[in-house]
Amino acid sequence: QVQLVESGGGLVQPGGSLRLSCAGSGFIFSFSLYRMAWYRQAPGKQRDLVADITSNGMPNYADSVKGRFTISRDNAKSTLYLEMNSLNSEDTAVYYCNAVGTYGDKGAYWGQGTQVTVSS
Repeated sequence: QVQLVESGGGLVQPGGSLRLSCAGSGFIFSFSLYRMAWYRQAPGKQRDLVADITSNGMPNYADSVKGRFTISRDNAKSTLYLEMNSLNSEDTAVYYCNAVGTYGDKGAYWGQGTQVTVSS
């Protein structure tokens, strides 16, 4: 079945940058047929959408990260990325990779999450 593994989280100072990766495997037909997304969940809060991207690279962003974060994908590597800039304390959360099938496989899948902490 589909597996998603996030990496790249860590501790960063306010105003700093970080790049997250999500390596996928086990897709039906191809990684390129899945809509990908990043979500995040801070302690005591609900899991919220950060950004998503279509199979051909059309991005969408939450208002809270628009202009600071960039979502991208490399279909040849079955990998999703999130470039985060101008980070602040409100960006502190566990970031999760998500995949939703658009053809053949209609399921939805989640990674285990990677911790991002923004602190001085």
